[in-house]
Amino acid sequence: MPEEKKAPAKVGPLLSAAIGGITGAIEISCTYPTEYTKTVMQLYKDKNAMGAVNVIKDTYRTSGFFGLYKGYSALLMFSVPKNYVRFGTYTYVQNNILTEKSKLNNFMCGLSAGAAEALLVVTPQETLKTKLIHDKLSAEPKYRNVFHGIYSIVGQHGAGGIYKGVLATLLKQSTNQGVRFVVFEDTKNTLTNYIPYKVVVDLCSGAFAGFCSTMFNNPVDVVKTKMQGLEASKYTGFADCFKQIYAKQGVWGFYMGVGPRVVRVVMDVALTFAIFHQLKRSVAEFIANRL
Repeated sequence: MPEEKKAPAKVGPLLSAAIGGITGAIEISCTYPTEYTKTVMQLYKDKNAMGAVNVIKDTYRTSGFFGLYKGYSALLMFSVPKNYVRFGTYTYVQNNILTEKSKLNNFMCGLSAGAAEALLVVTPQETLKTKLIHDKLSAEPKYRNVFHGIYSIVGQHGAGGIYKGVLATLLKQSTNQGVRFVVFEDTKNTLTNYIPYKVVVDLCSGAFAGFCSTMFNNPVDVVKTKMQGLEASKYTGFADCFKQIYAKQGVWGFYMGVGPRVVRVVMDVALTFAIFHQLKRSVAEFIANRL
């Protein structure tokens, strides 16, 4: 008789977190130029008016290919722990707290994952990335590298200096992951009926989840970027920043940089979910065969 194929083993929170960390490093290396372009367009009105394609061309002309990777080290340094916390928290909450399968519970698991990564990783990461990019584009850059940037920011503003915009980041990340996990799961369940290849289903479902989350919370992302730039002192808080943007630029001011952000997030979420689930399936099968 042919040998019966073993069912994949269950992957727990710690292993899910490790797989998420590897996924994060691969994803950010692929998509960072779009993140750079988005951030520049949100920081400078004249760059926003140029459009994403012209910003990329201008950066390439003046700084070469690696000009599109300014501030990359800050995101790479934090990308592994960010995805580690995200997928670890999501799996833990799903397996131990909100165990009943439903859309609401899936949303709450994603919300919990987004809140955890915002507080533990993303806020300092985004503050450093934004300040490093802003500094690199200034007439006289102050920071020599990411480590000098961290040292300078903490020295000047204290530990709270890397937690600027924490409310905006918390709102952004928690709603991001809440929306993404729900949309991803629902889309995957639908596409599975039409597409036989799991990795393709994961890519398409992730891309759509990324698009939905971007359009839902881009206003929060713009406020966050403004509050984490070098001119953050202009704003007294989240509400004041929101009011100033609306007063000066109207509703469309909250969608500055949305073009490159859509491209970046669609690529990000598609790659993240596809790589994560493919690695998770491979690890689960490997563990099952070893038992």
